[in-house]
Amino acid sequence: MPALMVVGTTSHAGKSVLTAVLCRLLHRRGVKVTPFKGQNMALNAYVTRDGLEMGHAQAVQAWAAGLEPHVDMNPILLKPQGNMTSQVVLQGQAVGTLHAAQYYQDFFDRGWQAIVSSLARLQDRFDWIVCEGAGSPAEINLKHRDLTNMRVAKHLQAATVLVADIERGGVFAHLVGTLDLLDPEERALIRGLVINKFRGDISLLASGITWLEERTGIPVLGVIPWLTLPLPAEDSLSLLDRPSRHAQADVTVVVIKVPRIANFTDFDPLEAEPTVNLRFMTLDQPLGQPDAVILPGCKTTLADLQVLHASGMAAQLQAYAAQGGTLLGICGGFQMLGQTVSDLEGVEGESAEVSGLGLLPVFTHMSATKVTRQRQVFTQPLDLWGGAVLPIQGYEIHQGQSTVLNADTPALFTDPSLGIASSTHLILGTYLHDLFHNGAWRRHWLNRLRIPKGLPPLSTDIPDYAVQREEYLDIVTDAIALHLDLTPLLGELA
Repeated sequence: MPALMVVGTTSHAGKSVLTAVLCRLLHRRGVKVTPFKGQNMALNAYVTRDGLEMGHAQAVQAWAAGLEPHVDMNPILLKPQGNMTSQVVLQGQAVGTLHAAQYYQDFFDRGWQAIVSSLARLQDRFDWIVCEGAGSPAEINLKHRDLTNMRVAKHLQAATVLVADIERGGVFAHLVGTLDLLDPEERALIRGLVINKFRGDISLLASGITWLEERTGIPVLGVIPWLTLPLPAEDSLSLLDRPSRHAQADVTVVVIKVPRIANFTDFDPLEAEPTVNLRFMTLDQPLGQPDAVILPGCKTTLADLQVLHASGMAAQLQAYAAQGGTLLGICGGFQMLGQTVSDLEGVEGESAEVSGLGLLPVFTHMSATKVTRQRQVFTQPLDLWGGAVLPIQGYEIHQGQSTVLNADTPALFTDPSLGIASSTHLILGTYLHDLFHNGAWRRHWLNRLRIPKGLPPLSTDIPDYAVQREEYLDIVTDAIALHLDLTPLLGELA
């Protein structure tokens, strides 16, 4: 079975996007291709149709390949939650929380067996497999326990491409150094090099590329220029230097970047709205008076809520709400908007109980039972959306269970456990991720922000974001493929 592998000299080199592009190119050529990443460390997760959890980046790659996401595409997901610990999600289900040293010492055999089993099942179903590595394949202190990079490449005898981010500087040292640290068997699998995120005159790089090819004996498949790509970032660090695409837009929506922000792919559809200036704000910044504020999902609700109070951002949000501001809390953000969040069993760490922002009549207690499921519901006919009953698709992924303390509290959806509104309908809380992916709902919510500014309403007769995402995948594929010669990897399919 033909297999490709994409590894990088560093994190954020462009592995996830290039893997998606390769999947898309093969899919266009009628190839039954699947993505794969043995182990992913990320707080952006996706829930499959059968209620299992996987990395969101692999879900995007599955869509690029024309597939429904499946946990075999990402059998191990590590979700960091502080103090060098991560929740371990194995074959889509949380199996515990481990310290880094404990994970490396005790989990290797079990993890590798999960990877091999998933690969075997994928090989039975598909003709090609495109694998993504993680971080660097040449971390010499960790290589003996590396489940994700060249161990997978050797297992599949995959033609491997090594990607480097020239924006970070030292690109030739990164590439040559990485190759020199690989074992001979590993190095023999590297069939091409890619330089990513280049700015400036390409002719100035020509002599360096010639030297690199002569020094390594490996062809440079291409130099990808700096591109603003309409695909989700995998790591929250990228949010800090990501400018708004629409700084002169009609309305400003602020997302509070709590310390362990999760599932910020929820906001990709807002970022794609030309009338919206979407900003991610750190806790040390003044809130000001944006048109709306969103408290996003997070991995550790109690710890992030404590930081929210200590930073003064909690008080800013309370003052903003008192002045008639529009607030939306999603998942952990929903829990924070309530009265109290209790974790007496120590699910997130130490046993604790923390006061919420007191903006919604909700009490949340943490439970060891994790809810992961896709949902299809309808909105309640509230004036929030002109009394319309709208179909909504999304997914839940949380360990807290919330109790509404006031029976008269308006429910947002036909399943009242999924979300509520304040009596003024200005403050909303929901457990549904991907809410903004519902096109009509998103536009109704935005129109509520436009009314006080005297702006005309946006059309609500639009498709869901999944349609736009398909267009974006084609745009990204075309833009990157233009700068690559993939013949050494794909042969006649290039």
